[in-house]
Amino acid sequence: MLGGSYGFAGALERPNDSPWDEVDADDQWLNALHSFTWLRDLRALGGDDARRLARRLTEDWLSRHQRWSADIWRADIMGQRLVAWTAHFELFFSSAPDPLRSSLLSQMARQARHLSRTAGGEVDGLARLAAIKGLLYAGLCIPGESPLLARATRLLDVELPRQIEDDGAHVERSPAVQLQLLRDLVDIRAALSAGQQSIPPALADGIERAASMLRFFRHGDGALCLFNDSAENDVSDIDLTLAQANVRKRPPGGVSKNGFQRLAAGKLLAFVDTGARPRTGWDSHAHAGSLSLEVSFGKERLVVNCGAAVSSGAEWQNAARATAAHSTLAIEDTNSSDDGGPEPHVAVERQEADGNLWLTASHNGYGRRFGLIHHRRLYLAAPGDELRGEDTLAPVEGSSRQSVIGLPGNRAYAIRFHFHPAVQASMVQDGAAVLLRLPGGTGWRLRASGAKIDLAESIYFGTGGAKRTQQVVLSGRTDDDGTTVKWALRREGGKT
Repeated sequence: MLGGSYGFAGALERPNDSPWDEVDADDQWLNALHSFTWLRDLRALGGDDARRLARRLTEDWLSRHQRWSADIWRADIMGQRLVAWTAHFELFFSSAPDPLRSSLLSQMARQARHLSRTAGGEVDGLARLAAIKGLLYAGLCIPGESPLLARATRLLDVELPRQIEDDGAHVERSPAVQLQLLRDLVDIRAALSAGQQSIPPALADGIERAASMLRFFRHGDGALCLFNDSAENDVSDIDLTLAQANVRKRPPGGVSKNGFQRLAAGKLLAFVDTGARPRTGWDSHAHAGSLSLEVSFGKERLVVNCGAAVSSGAEWQNAARATAAHSTLAIEDTNSSDDGGPEPHVAVERQEADGNLWLTASHNGYGRRFGLIHHRRLYLAAPGDELRGEDTLAPVEGSSRQSVIGLPGNRAYAIRFHFHPAVQASMVQDGAAVLLRLPGGTGWRLRASGAKIDLAESIYFGTGGAKRTQQVVLSGRTDDDGTTVKWALRREGGKT
């Protein structure tokens, strides 16, 4: 930024003059710019140059955006901006020239009063909590605006039980959102404590439950599983957020209220998405990953989803949302949750005995277009050395048959297993199986029956940028009376 390069939300802009002139930039880039969250980066950099840039950009913004604008004054963007300004006021603006300091305080008060009217309804989901957080900070920090604190606290009491399930899962069904939720709640609690305010019971309870569910979404390496717009995230950042939450509550068993399954045996850990798409307003992070699977062994990832392409442009972001970017089954290379009909229904059953786990799930996302129901059965052996699966495409039956558009027979299908970039994959047994080698030397063999098995290129966005990797594709065409593909992932020798 000091050199004139502004990299936000995966896009880099180099304005000739002011970044506020870049009106045609990517929407996510503009939102990040106008949220002023980058002030924390200048704080981390420190020094007079960072302070001068913070003041210059803020003064320039104030001269351009005194009046309401739909995007720039949107409730969540405004909430983030007020948090940034109040949190960094002492460092960057308390000793600024009087005109800038006075203008900023005046604009903060004006925006906070506007936010008090819009925070509870203009946006929904985590974005609404961002707006409420900004309103609460404003009520705590801006002279003469303490009534805003009471307004923010009332809104918080309404939103927390509305957005957080009984087990702590956020309704948007995204591990990345779960992490941001806990960050926001911990920040709000810290701000209230610093302002010598009491902590609302709903906030304390929300932090305890959200922290527990964040632990649920961690792979053996400590980072997040990749569902619904999520990346791995930095392990130290997750650890810090959990440490600040100061919650010792263990994660829930193997099932989350928002539809994720966690299967663990020995060192083998699997996640499966068996939930329905969030309702409109809470679905901005939704991917078409019905019954998708992720697998890790110890601290090493094996089977993954492609993740969130947040730094790779709109085209890749859309591709990463597709069913084909997930370790699940796709028909005719179409998505499992956007066929124009009702939202898909997902059914699931889980059993455990003597450390062995069975999971049976199905979804009807392909029912209307192709007349087929996808069933996925999984078995995880107690020693943690074997994961077996069975994917079945069964014709729609009963009254639902009347709404089917296409015929179930002769449809191309593909069952994908995307691998982490650290995994080395090679065809063996004359193309009848795939040998997988983890960085630590552990070997796994993937076999299948009922479909052609191929090794193909893939791409991984889990660590931010795009990385080349590989995938196994089990492919074939459906029969009129149903199709079943069986597969098994077994460890090659050694102790578990």
